[in-house]
Amino acid sequence: MKNLGNLMKQAQQMQSKMAEMQAKLSEVEVSGAAGGGMVQVTINGKSDMKKLKIDPSLCTAEDVEVLEDLIVAAFNDAKGKVEALMQSEMQKVTGGLNLPAGLKLPF
Repeated sequence: MKNLGNLMKQAQQMQSKMAEMQAKLSEVEVSGAAGGGMVQVTINGKSDMKKLKIDPSLCTAEDVEVLEDLIVAAFNDAKGKVEALMQSEMQKVTGGLNLPAGLKLPF
């Protein structure tokens, strides 16, 4: 039973660290770019878009479809960076614990 008590204590500590990590990530802003930096998107750690910057040279009627594609690409670039950051932070919280593939934390 002593081992169970220690396991529960470790689980509580990990849960506390995960809550801190989530709060920290919600404050982080990450930028993604597309079109050689002509479109830039900034999102927070929860993938909420905070800023969108578009080079004025893309603002022509003929380039609307290109602009739309670049916005999507820039958002996806930023989101990929946030996911990599979250994975890195999760490894710190779990202390290198080998969790099963596909296990989504927090639960």
